Amino acid sequence: MTNADIMTTNSTMLGQKNSRLREVLEIHKALSDANRLRALIALSGKELCVCQITELLRLAPSTVSKHLSILRQARLVEMRKVGRWIYYRLSDHNTNAVSAEYIRLLEKTLSNDPQTKDDRKHLKEILKMDVDALCRRM
Repeated sequence: MTNADIMTTNSTMLGQKNSRLREVLEIHKALSDANRLRALIALSGKELCVCQITELLRLAPSTVSKHLSILRQARLVEMRKVGRWIYYRLSDHNTNAVSAEYIRLLEKTLSNDPQTKDDRKHLKEILKMDVDALCRRM
């Protein structure tokens, strides 16, 4: 049994009255992958198209979609669809205080991390690209 299976089982056993504990477990599960952490940091203060996140992480689009789905399930991110493209942003801090605290901690803790610095540089270049052209390439 994997850690994710154990957390899912534990989350199921908690029941409705421990919804805050379940929420924290889901967030921890979502934060247990470096690529998901990188995506969250990239979304700090901005909305990005899935294509831009895919370009940043340099992963297959299906892999990025799965990562974003896990972040969304944990209520760390929100999405909106515009035509064919899907955009993600961090969850509204007013509606999800627990997620907001985790995101603030991540931003502070990882601000000087070498990977985070590289991602910031790469994201600046990605943001200069035409989103439609980038998405059509995917």
